[in-house]
Amino acid sequence: MSLGPWQILLILALAFLLFGAGKLPRLMGDVAEGIKAFKRGMKDEKSSIEDKDNKKDE
Repeated sequence: MSLGPWQILLILALAFLLFGAGKLPRLMGDVAEGIKAFKRGMKDEKSSIEDKDNKKDE
């Protein structure tokens, strides 16, 4: 099940109504920062696992 264009517009309209025009850009910025932090954490975790695997091989 995927989101169609009407569902996305409805979600955006509800977010606009709930948070208002002033808070919405700040909220989206916070969401973007959270996604970036999550990706960094996943990348760091992957590199630490690879480092542990490389140490086992030696």
